[in-house]
Amino acid sequence: MNPKILVADDEPDVLNLVASNLCLAGFEVVKVSDGLGVIPAVAKHFPDLLVLDLMLPGMSGLDICRMLKAAPDTARLPIIMLTAKAEEVDRIVGLELGADDYITKPFSPRELVLRVKSVLKRATPPAENSDCLSVGDIVLDTARLQVTVCGEPIDFTATEINLLRLLIERRGFVQSRNTLLNDVWGYDSAIDTRTVDTHIRRLREKLGPAADCIETVRGFGYRIG
Repeated sequence: MNPKILVADDEPDVLNLVASNLCLAGFEVVKVSDGLGVIPAVAKHFPDLLVLDLMLPGMSGLDICRMLKAAPDTARLPIIMLTAKAEEVDRIVGLELGADDYITKPFSPRELVLRVKSVLKRATPPAENSDCLSVGDIVLDTARLQVTVCGEPIDFTATEINLLRLLIERRGFVQSRNTLLNDVWGYDSAIDTRTVDTHIRRLREKLGPAADCIETVRGFGYRIG
């Protein structure tokens, strides 16, 4: 079955543009035009990914993101936010709430499709890898996309898991923000390195005392020592 994408935007032109291009790319698409309809649509259609506008009538994209990430059944639902340039603060808040990526309006349809494919790829467990990676009290099961700290399971988004996996696999080597953007998010250039900083902050919050293993190399990037 083709991946199912739920698209939520109150602008008909944007909603139809996004939906038509995703359909052409082979995705099944469900459209929602207001904030209040998103949560019921997620419960009804079980999408593989949500493209979510932040400025929605009835309920904001941030509130929707917060609710979805707080519920066990939808905590791992990948979310790509649609934002306007003036919504920088909301964009960062959205990433801190657990959104996987964002696209700034106006955007190219090709970029949108590439971002959707990239996020879905990160959310898909590798087909031939059941090994676990570990550092200190942290254990990452790459096949099940599960993280435990001191034996206790911790909820991580697919993007957070891929970021942690890359840092563990390259243990001891400093990873620049540009490198992380390229290898985790699939960006060819550093369009916004604060995306990396926001996700590193979320990693540390969730890892608790075990977060000490993630080192900041000032002015350059991060590494797990």
